[in-house]
Amino acid sequence: MKDSVYKSYEELPLFLNAKTVARVLGISPSSSYELMHQRDFPTLKIGNRIVVPKERFVQWVEQNTSGGNDECSDS
Repeated sequence: MKDSVYKSYEELPLFLNAKTVARVLGISPSSSYELMHQRDFPTLKIGNRIVVPKERFVQWVEQNTSGGNDECSDS
């Protein structure tokens, strides 16, 4: 797994695109696109673009991990 380039949620932009989601989670861009098309992933479609609101992304991470905190994973 790739390392996240972000060290805290405060560093994230207000809306995340697929490239940013990939960087935060330490996954490939193609895996990020797959994730963003899953039914339970919190996306917002604006025209042809799909983005993820920062607040909803943080909630999703905390709901899908055990013991989520305010720091992005280093592993």
